[in-house]
Amino acid sequence: MTTDYSAAGIVFAVPIEAEAFARAATDEVEMEAAGLTFHEGRVGGARVAWCVAGVGQEAARRAARLLVDGHRPRLIVSAGFAGGLDPTLARGAVVEPALVRGELPTSEPLPLAAAAPGGGAIVTVDRIVRTPTEKASLAAATGAAVVDMETLAVAEAAHEAGLPCRSIRVISDAAGDELPPDVTRLIAPQSAMRRAGAVLGMLGRRPRAALDLWQLWERAVVDGRTLSAALVTLCGSLTDEAHR
Repeated sequence: MTTDYSAAGIVFAVPIEAEAFARAATDEVEMEAAGLTFHEGRVGGARVAWCVAGVGQEAARRAARLLVDGHRPRLIVSAGFAGGLDPTLARGAVVEPALVRGELPTSEPLPLAAAAPGGGAIVTVDRIVRTPTEKASLAAATGAAVVDMETLAVAEAAHEAGLPCRSIRVISDAAGDELPPDVTRLIAPQSAMRRAGAVLGMLGRRPRAALDLWQLWERAVVDGRTLSAALVTLCGSLTDEAHR
């Protein structure tokens, strides 16, 4: 890996979150470390490194630590999609929380370096929060406006390294939206062959799943572009800060 610093190290969970952002990069180089693929390039004038880590806290923490060790970023970013818990957050909205916490009442929140104060809290859990009832219950228990499966782990890794952390998320499903029951199987860690088998089994059990999956994919492509635009803006601001 490189010995020079990067302005930011960005952790994505799944490829669709990173694809539009990667297309915005120039001078991209790719490298392998510890079984993960890392990318470096210039975005918005800033040198950045990023990785698609996989879903969940363990994968995100590992990728964030490797980014810190190998790319020496000044900032760590947890980027991707999230579920809305606050009914006022529309699907497709970009959010940047100011705090992250875990689901347990004993979980101590960690501050995030949000672009503006008053960004609310994001809660990181180890499962998909699929239904409006589950989302309302989680919001009441934690006071969070947004839920994801990675930000807390990324923030903890950044804190260990003495680095600031930001979380930039696009609301992929609003508080009132219900995700298809099969979505959990698709994001579980597994080989491409097993994921294909899960899809075929899903279609056999529930033919409507094909339409659900197509709609999810279409929305994810749009959300990926929205996320990319927010990250490009962030990278541009890092370039401005470096020249002050």
